[in-house]
Amino acid sequence: MTVSAAPGAESGSGSGEGGRGPIGPGSTAPGPVDPGPAAAPRRISPAERGATRIADRVVAKIAAQAAREAVGAPPEGGTAPHAAVTVHQDVARVRVSLELGYPSDLGAQCGAVRRRVAERVRALAGMEVPEVAVQIERLHSAHTGTADRGRIA
Repeated sequence: MTVSAAPGAESGSGSGEGGRGPIGPGSTAPGPVDPGPAAAPRRISPAERGATRIADRVVAKIAAQAAREAVGAPPEGGTAPHAAVTVHQDVARVRVSLELGYPSDLGAQCGAVRRRVAERVRALAGMEVPEVAVQIERLHSAHTGTADRGRIA
């Protein structure tokens, strides 16, 4: 009389999984299936992968840092530049407020701020910057020091 076992049910001690033997190099258990060339990873176009959105406040921080780089340290008693940004799609309009030392070439400093802000926002955020408005909040005179924060005569 011949007794046949069900497929995969070998007799003897094994791994304790219903009489199955250990799975190893000499095992007859099925291994990974080779999907062949049809299942190769397909290239996904950038539009299908999603989009990256950079928050307005992040662009504003980039602009403020660029303004600090352009004018250097704020005058004694002054505050660091700050920026406000409006972003529409990939176009950023920037308004930078800063305090400058006096006397100095205000036009040259404002031009340096405009160039540096546009360059850094374009490089770091990938946005076009058609407009950088620079607003000088206060002038700090080297002659009056920090004690007198009134008008410069």
